[in-house]
Amino acid sequence: MRGYRRHPTRPEGGAGASLRLAAVALAVLLTLGIGTGARAQQAPPVTVSAPLQHEITEWNEYTGQFVASESVEVRARVSGYLTEIHFEDGQFVKAGDLLFVIDPRPFDIALASAKAQLSQAEARLDLANRQLARAAELRQRDNIPASTYDERVAEVREATAAVEVAQAAIRSAQLDLDFTRVTAPLSGHVSRHEVSIGNLVFGGSGGNTTLLTTIVATDPIYCQFDISESDLLAYQRAAQQGTLKPDGNAGLPVEARLSDEKQWDLHGQLNFVENQVNRSAGTLRVRASFANPGARILAGQFAEVRLPASAPHQALLIPDAAVVSDQSRKLLMTVAADGRVVPKLVELGPLEGGLRIVRRGIAPDDRVIIDGLMRARPGAKVTPEPGKIEFQPGS
Repeated sequence: MRGYRRHPTRPEGGAGASLRLAAVALAVLLTLGIGTGARAQQAPPVTVSAPLQHEITEWNEYTGQFVASESVEVRARVSGYLTEIHFEDGQFVKAGDLLFVIDPRPFDIALASAKAQLSQAEARLDLANRQLARAAELRQRDNIPASTYDERVAEVREATAAVEVAQAAIRSAQLDLDFTRVTAPLSGHVSRHEVSIGNLVFGGSGGNTTLLTTIVATDPIYCQFDISESDLLAYQRAAQQGTLKPDGNAGLPVEARLSDEKQWDLHGQLNFVENQVNRSAGTLRVRASFANPGARILAGQFAEVRLPASAPHQALLIPDAAVVSDQSRKLLMTVAADGRVVPKLVELGPLEGGLRIVRRGIAPDDRVIIDGLMRARPGAKVTPEPGKIEFQPGS
């Protein structure tokens, strides 16, 4: 019995430890499964907002081109050599300012000759009047025949006509002399001189007169643009219904901006409407007048122009990115009280303040999805998060 040694027994609980590890792993898997299922069932978040209510005026936009309110070609009225130029190319001139001088000496001579001819005609008239007076005395005594008296009367009439012809010749010669001094017919910006000093220019009443320069009046300046026939009908309906009225006697207000401008800083009035629609294009040419101090705008420049399409009114606005296109239809995704996505068919208007006008289809208290449209499916539930729509004046 002394040599007998009791071997130590293997620790108990090996199988129990394995069971405990398996139970823990199962609990972890169950926990992960439950969390994954919960996340899978959680509604995706979207940003929603009620449509912004804002008082606006709807506008129709067009592309226009500025033209000078007045433009004139300065041409020679008489022929001769150009002797003087009294302006710098491109400068502003006033009506009546001297621009060119054509050599006046030949016209001074013509005027002096016409005055001399008048003196001759007046002398003949004086002689004819004296002869008529003597003939009248002699005729009263019956010392000359009636035919002689009639001849004296005719001579007076002929001499009187000669005086009138001479006087007309003086006026014509004086006018030609005046035409040697070419003045600005209107105030505006003068172009470059087309003829230099020393060149022969041609005038007269024919069509081959020499062009000396051009002058354009740019304050005010006009902007021409075309509106469609449908817009024309809409304006006519609005005018008949009294919903769109001109600004006093100044016509409809018009706003414009140049190609590098963001704000509508140019304000004018509609001052002309063509009297017929262009049959080939179906458009109507209209014109607006804008103040242009300092000639900031040049004739020929293009601009974006807009006309009011409505009177000021309260409108519902939403971001353009919230609009969903379904072929030709426009939809807005809204969130109902139970969190489900409800699409609504809407009619949209133009952009105003960086936002899209909604004419009809939604209510002021609708919650419109403005961000997260990719996570929104009609009929599916979403988690709405509040957002904000901001109006951007002048956009």
